[in-house]
Amino acid sequence: MTAGPAGAGGFPLLAEIGAPAAVRALPPERLPELAREIRAFVIDRVAASGGHLGPNLGVVELTIALHRVFDSPRDTVLFDIGHQAYPHKILTGRAGAFGGLRQDGGLSGYPSRAESEHDVIENSHASTVLSYADGLARARQLSGEPDRAVVAVIGDGALTGGMAWEALNNLGAEPRRPVVVVLNDNGRSYAPTTGAVAAHLGALKAGAGEGRGAERCRNLFTDLGLAYLGPVDGHDTAALESALRAARALGRTVVVHATTVKGKGYPPAEQDAADCLHAVGTIDPETGRPAPASGSAAPSWTDVFGRELLRLAEERADVVALTASMLRPTGLQPMADRFPARVLDVGIAEQHAVTCAAGLALGGYHPVVAIYATFLNRAFDQVLMDVALHRLPVTFVLDRAGVTGPDGPSHHGMWDLSLLTMVPGLRIAAPRDPERLAVLLREAVATDGPTVLRLPKGGPAAAVEPAARIDGIDLLHRSPCYPLEVLLVAVGPLAGACLEAAALLEDAGIGVTVADPGWVHPVGPALAAIAGRHRLAVTVEDGVRIGGIGAMIAQALQDARVTTPVTVLGLPPAFVPHGSRAELLARAGLDGPGIARSVRRLHAGPAVPPVLGNPATAAAAAVTAAAGRAR
Repeated sequence: MTAGPAGAGGFPLLAEIGAPAAVRALPPERLPELAREIRAFVIDRVAASGGHLGPNLGVVELTIALHRVFDSPRDTVLFDIGHQAYPHKILTGRAGAFGGLRQDGGLSGYPSRAESEHDVIENSHASTVLSYADGLARARQLSGEPDRAVVAVIGDGALTGGMAWEALNNLGAEPRRPVVVVLNDNGRSYAPTTGAVAAHLGALKAGAGEGRGAERCRNLFTDLGLAYLGPVDGHDTAALESALRAARALGRTVVVHATTVKGKGYPPAEQDAADCLHAVGTIDPETGRPAPASGSAAPSWTDVFGRELLRLAEERADVVALTASMLRPTGLQPMADRFPARVLDVGIAEQHAVTCAAGLALGGYHPVVAIYATFLNRAFDQVLMDVALHRLPVTFVLDRAGVTGPDGPSHHGMWDLSLLTMVPGLRIAAPRDPERLAVLLREAVATDGPTVLRLPKGGPAAAVEPAARIDGIDLLHRSPCYPLEVLLVAVGPLAGACLEAAALLEDAGIGVTVADPGWVHPVGPALAAIAGRHRLAVTVEDGVRIGGIGAMIAQALQDARVTTPVTVLGLPPAFVPHGSRAELLARAGLDGPGIARSVRRLHAGPAVPPVLGNPATAAAAAVTAAAGRAR
């Protein structure tokens, strides 16, 4: 991917930049012009496609300085999280690909090893980069290449994560490895950075005029044995270059403390106290407001949860809430505004959030831990041993569960069901619509043990009234004119796709029942009885199909000696790329037509035995192949 007139039309200087060598060749007096063009380019492209805006605008001069001082890819520049990597992509020859930013088959919104040799890591979970840097620098040392610098860019928000301090502990123990830690300090992640580390960084910035030098003052980093340079103005390219060259010359692990402004150069983002311009859909580039086509008055799943949680908090003084640096994105802001003492933001520290919640439960409270589904993976041991082992009443609300869309593999919340179904005593709910969300959340908070509520990204569908209810299981549809041949078991919001599939199957003369268990794990005995009255049961979930809800249902039928065969439709055990949620679900065969196609193939084939995980018969293998196209 190379920038050029076609990719950077209207940006004459960017049209000259095809690789970092061109950045190094620019005379210093042209760097402000380059920074202005990068900002204008990012605003223009992100306004059209959506993406991370504020973080990228804040690191323009920093990225220019990095590519002028270090020789990528011989030197390695690593970005923590990676949502600030758009200027890096532009300067490494990918401006021409921004027309497909975060779209199916287009440019990733994060660093991507498949895109460029300048992208070495692509995991976009926070607080990881210093560990990568420590290991890579050790490898360079072992290989006799200590002159190849390793640069790790980490934000002050990510520095609240425990893994970052585990890495600093190791880097400080052997500080002669040449690792340059660039601390991009803008005072916030999604929201203002809080905690003792933030206060310490604030004190360093407040004392910036007291002197300079590698050992200007004693601080956390120097006490760990690291060198420290700064604070330096992160929007002064000359000052940044000077600090980075000095850091490289030290030949040891050094922290360069750069202070930046999130959203720099774009007034709507700079003035965005609520951080709504951290990540955006399509927007009006003049105002930063959502474009008319993308704006919607309808509440999201997150909005509905936030509203219902506030109602519960008003009724019950024992309800408290925790999150890991995501008050607004997980829906906790309304409760925080109303009951600030009962809402805790622990920073980017998911493990601490879960075990702190366990402590609150031990103290007589019912904690609600609101967290993205993909990030709960980081705290699995705490869920298992600190909460479930003690049978504590903690409710986990997993936002962005299942296929999330344009953020790609690291942000799909598709692993939670396979992980959490093995946790003893944990109950899992998946609402199909806002009304069920309210009911299931209330039931979860009333449960004397650990519970999970799973919410997808985006806006919920209209409410679906059940045709009947049997022992807590909602029957959403029963074919009136056909024998009940196929049972579709919908997990949460995939109920809509199952109802669409049922209509298509009835057109083909196949009788269908659509069931929504609500509480999807453990599997209720009534579901086995319902399945026993059908020729075939098909489970539909937007999690990994191995070890997920379908596998649990198949096991439950086997344990109940119900011989109805079960086929599991879900996501393949693979890293699903970025694209829209609708596109990716369709590709996996999890939209209405895809489900109907799979059922027709199975219905036409011979009866098959119940399955545990992947279907093993020829007919079911066809379904597996269809769903596997999401690879």
